[in-house]
Amino acid sequence: MVRTLLVRGMLAGVVAALLAFVFAWFFGEPALDGGIAYEDALSTAAGETDGEAPLVSRGTQSTIGLLVALLIYGVAVGGIFALVHGGAQGRLFRLAPRATAGVLALIGYVVVVLVPFLKYPSNPPASSVDDTIGLRSGTFVIMLLLSVVAAIVAVAVGQRLVARIGTWNGVLAGAAVYVVIAGIVAALLPVVSETPADFPAVVLYNFRVATLGIHAVLWAAVGLLFGLLVSRGTRSAERPTVGAGAG
Repeated sequence: MVRTLLVRGMLAGVVAALLAFVFAWFFGEPALDGGIAYEDALSTAAGETDGEAPLVSRGTQSTIGLLVALLIYGVAVGGIFALVHGGAQGRLFRLAPRATAGVLALIGYVVVVLVPFLKYPSNPPASSVDDTIGLRSGTFVIMLLLSVVAAIVAVAVGQRLVARIGTWNGVLAGAAVYVVIAGIVAALLPVVSETPADFPAVVLYNFRVATLGIHAVLWAAVGLLFGLLVSRGTRSAERPTVGAGAG
């Protein structure tokens, strides 16, 4: 059963990654090119000349490199999503498998992508200092992990309160718990703001919107595709039972 869920989840992740790649190609590349153009302009103004050619060309990075990165991310998200779905099915407000997948995809996007992004948004090339990449990466991972922990606590609290105050009020209470915990964590973590004052605001905005869009496409596709695969698998498993009962 677990193996079947994992296969379905990773398959959904692969397809979702391909869809996210198409989105990134059309909406993310222009903003990324804008950041690179700004970086090149700085180098030219400083009188710097091109040194050795990069080990991996820009064209390879934006095609094969991006696709491989998204496939790895998609498979990982799909596999973890499948395991979480298996544990949540029947416990998450007793929703049907397909509905559970949709709710989990929405929660996952908010918890794993949106909330950490609001604290530490992604930046295009030349909009941050290379020397602080360790600090930025470390604080982002901390924010991500604590956001997940906050979500687990919120779900546990919400489920306990559902029996006492009803489904709707329990869900709102759980959401409030998450917002409070995530807000405290975000307030305690250091602020990393180092975008140059003359960096094009449009490029920065478009890059960040594209980043959120790429993740939205991937998470939505994982939720929809996995829900479809699980619901079809459930119907296929029930058919022999129904036939045997009729005989």
